[in-house]
Amino acid sequence: MSEAPTDKSERRHFRAKRALFAVCLTLLAAMLFGLGTWQVQRLGWKRALIARVDQRVHAAAVPAPARPDWDKVNAAEGEYRRVSVEGMLANDKETLVYASTVLGPGYWVMTPLMLADGTAILVNRGFVPTDRRDPASRRDGQISGPIEITGLMRMTEPKGSLLQSNDVAADRWYSRDVAAIAQKRGLGAVAPYFIDADAAANPGGLPVGGLTVIRFPNNHLVYAITWYGLAVMVLALLMFILRGKIGTRRRD
Repeated sequence: MSEAPTDKSERRHFRAKRALFAVCLTLLAAMLFGLGTWQVQRLGWKRALIARVDQRVHAAAVPAPARPDWDKVNAAEGEYRRVSVEGMLANDKETLVYASTVLGPGYWVMTPLMLADGTAILVNRGFVPTDRRDPASRRDGQISGPIEITGLMRMTEPKGSLLQSNDVAADRWYSRDVAAIAQKRGLGAVAPYFIDADAAANPGGLPVGGLTVIRFPNNHLVYAITWYGLAVMVLALLMFILRGKIGTRRRD
């Protein structure tokens, strides 16, 4: 007995839908493999970044970039590089930036270091607890006279933190925005970076320097395994469908 025309039409329609589904699965598997490969590439980049920063942190200090080199400063080449510079601290123009550290909540003390050429570099001298935010409570640490600062070069942090925006008018700071702080304090030419002072002790014990946190999340391997695993699952489903299609043809 011959197969009814409606049965043939329905079967062709079913095969077309299955073929389309197989094509979609193939494209999905290719995309997942692409994402996995991208994460492997990111893993290599992240490992190189960590190695580069580790080398910078433990290298001998070099002179901080002076005004003629400010336009060349960038994160890729300068972030976390150990630098040193000499000048005079403008303690009357310090800025307190909210901080959460291993020592608890408090503030970073950002103080302009005035250089011989009339320019300035903002220095994060370190941490002070909330009850010592008033400079009068830590007068010993308000160093006068020439001083050499050694620390890590950092890039400006504009506008605020992830959770809080800087309130310039109210003088409340949640990030170390160099340009905004310089304008608020009426400074002239200021370097486009700041320096995290090292752990050298300050008179009176405050501020506490050397608390820079260097941490780069590195989950790329996990992500790569996840994407590759999903791709394999999709390919397994595709093979199941194709085997079913071949079996159907044989029966036909």
